[in-house]
Amino acid sequence: MLYHVYEMQRVSLAPMRLLATQTLSLLDLPFNPVRPTPAGRLAVAALDSFEHSTRQFGKPLFRHTTTEIDGERVEIVEEVVWKRLWGQIKRFRRLADRPDDPKLLIVAPMSGHFATLLRNTVKAFLPDHDVYITDWSDARDVPLMAEDFDLEDYTDYVMEAIRLLGPDVHLVAVCQPAVAVLAAVALMNEGEKEAAPRSMTLIGGPIDTREGRTAVNVFAEQHDLDWFRNNVIHRVPFGYAGFMRRVYPGFLQLAGFMAMNLDRHIEAHWRMFEHLAQGDGEPLAAKRAFYDEYRSVMDLSAEFYLQTIEDVFIEHKLPRGLLTQRGHRVDPAAIQRTAMLTIEGEKDDISGIGQTRAAHAMTTNLPESMREHLEQEGVGHYGLFNGRRFNAEVAPRIKRFIRAHL
Repeated sequence: MLYHVYEMQRVSLAPMRLLATQTLSLLDLPFNPVRPTPAGRLAVAALDSFEHSTRQFGKPLFRHTTTEIDGERVEIVEEVVWKRLWGQIKRFRRLADRPDDPKLLIVAPMSGHFATLLRNTVKAFLPDHDVYITDWSDARDVPLMAEDFDLEDYTDYVMEAIRLLGPDVHLVAVCQPAVAVLAAVALMNEGEKEAAPRSMTLIGGPIDTREGRTAVNVFAEQHDLDWFRNNVIHRVPFGYAGFMRRVYPGFLQLAGFMAMNLDRHIEAHWRMFEHLAQGDGEPLAAKRAFYDEYRSVMDLSAEFYLQTIEDVFIEHKLPRGLLTQRGHRVDPAAIQRTAMLTIEGEKDDISGIGQTRAAHAMTTNLPESMREHLEQEGVGHYGLFNGRRFNAEVAPRIKRFIRAHL
């Protein structure tokens, strides 16, 4: 019901958004005498803020068209190399002869944001890696009569992707997929040794949420599965291909993320209003670009969301040795051929310190020479895969680790 109310509100605001857009067009005419006045600037700021805050953001583009290799610009062609109902794999093919560059699969989270949230993560590896990324489907676009998708399906998709790309592939799992990637790698090390990937990097992932507990973990533990099923799972409203499919709506996930740092988001939006009123375009553009991406959200399959809540955040099945895949117990101790790097952020308020590092205690048969851990100082969750510190410190560390295990 909540999703339908949300959709009705969005539709009801459409005429007001259209009026605001048309008024902005008039105010922006070059010879409009009102525009440069204080009243005109305030009107533009208010109308623009209203339009932006009520806009529904669609799936963004990666927009990677070139990269720089050895001081030269090289064109990039984005292509889909593998496609299923619930996701696909995109390759950023560089029009250059680089056969010795490592093959890298970035496993994007299915946690409310599109894979484009990792746009800058992809960019960091383009000059010296053959980069692929998982691109998950928006559940509201999957018809009700189509197959469902849960955490086991997610793990199956990861294993299919590894088989497709070959045993020389290296994996980077960002946040939520760390559990599925560790499970997939364990299963392949146990039953498909020759197909197992060369290395995996787990970034800020909830491997064992009993460690470094954050507000996210505490909230999950304080509510049983029925609470989540009854309060955050809703039917897709009319107007989408997935009409009546049960989903965890993206707008709820976004509301949860913003509520964790509400004062910071309020201040950021007030600063954007001030930049608009002052005509200060450069800082406005940077903040606006961030929120355009941050507010682009997708719905999650109810089956995937609920199984993740139960297995990862409530029952802690992986660290307790209880996680199964199609009835087969997942045993991280089986990992012997795939090197592992774990990365955590000092200020991460989503996946706390110790949660990702816990993977080392489970992979008891992996030689010390094939494992590393990085606790990155001064960064939160988002800074683990984006921003200045990521580009200067985290990404180079991952690249060195990959090169060491070719």
